[in-house]
Amino acid sequence: MRLNEIEFGAQPPIDGYGPGGFRIAGDWYDGSLVVLPAGIHRIDALTADALSPLLSVANEIDVVLIGQGAEIAAPDPTIRDAIEEAGPGVEFMSTSSACRTYNVLLAEDRRVAIVVIAV
Repeated sequence: MRLNEIEFGAQPPIDGYGPGGFRIAGDWYDGSLVVLPAGIHRIDALTADALSPLLSVANEIDVVLIGQGAEIAAPDPTIRDAIEEAGPGVEFMSTSSACRTYNVLLAEDRRVAIVVIAV
């Protein structure tokens, strides 16, 4: 079997996640995050105010993945509306699914951002 190294370009992949945080490009980040092409931002909760870094660069993003934690819940309509009004599509899923999907879309060279709640 031949294995190929995946190229992610300038935007870092999520290497792992676990109790209370995420490993991104080899560095550990405690807590919940917004990961954008231009940087990583910590957030305290999934609120419309916490999405301001994302909304400021929404024209550079095609899709936003929202990892809601261990379980999927009904999304807050104000969050969905704020993102969709700014332009990109938005998908709500569990944090684990969001991390995997994010890395696949990065490998496809898609313009993607992710908001993830730590599990």
